[in-house]
Amino acid sequence: MDLASIIGLVVCIALVIIAIVSGDQGVAALNDFLDFQSALITFGGSVACILAGTSIPGFLSGLKSFTLVLKAPARDIPTIIKQIIDLSNVARKEGLLSLEEAAGNLDDPFLKKGILLIVDGTDPELVRAIMETELDNVDVRHKDKISFWENMGAMGPAWGMIGTLVGLVNMLQNMNDPSAIGPAMAVALITTLYGSLLANWICAPVATKLKENNNSEIMEKGIMIEGLLSIQAGENPRVIEEKLKSFIAPGDRAAASSEGGEADG
Repeated sequence: MDLASIIGLVVCIALVIIAIVSGDQGVAALNDFLDFQSALITFGGSVACILAGTSIPGFLSGLKSFTLVLKAPARDIPTIIKQIIDLSNVARKEGLLSLEEAAGNLDDPFLKKGILLIVDGTDPELVRAIMETELDNVDVRHKDKISFWENMGAMGPAWGMIGTLVGLVNMLQNMNDPSAIGPAMAVALITTLYGSLLANWICAPVATKLKENNNSEIMEKGIMIEGLLSIQAGENPRVIEEKLKSFIAPGDRAAASSEGGEADG
């Protein structure tokens, strides 16, 4: 579980609730902020608008991507670099064909695919083209999910304002009772509140976390591509190590260091 995302989402709504109930009415004030019609036009309108702009499978896939925010990505770039250095040592000592057996112990399908391409004697430029094509497609799929939440975040305030305008029109058409103006205005403004909550409590954090996860995965796979091509080119394991460590922050480079790399040979 990604505790940062869970804690952030919970704290956000908790702060709003605390602000509402801290007034004179206490918990009873929550009833003033619950309105079915406002929720219907804001959330329903936003969802329907996104659905109109995509396909049903794409819409469902976008909704499911919310669960990705709650899961901690199982990525460890320093460990990936150490794995690549270990593979380079195997290739240096026993030849590229020996990597086929080593590939069987790898969990990452992207790295395993690259190793098998090398073992099959694929031209380095073709290896790069195949791996980068897959990487580009991963990026496109991820950006589809990110766009889903960015678009939903844009729809929330827009439909909240539509709900507010509907409420104001209804209020202005019934001005005979001055005592009803205040409550009617409050209901009209609740739609704006709901739209802002949808955009800033849910959609913006989800889109931001998906972007962060995407950038991390793209960098990880980019490291794999450079490492595999360096192995195929027969570069020294220590040179490969220094090349790959340049992708990560200086503070993380110690964890990526390989104690078994050869200096020469």
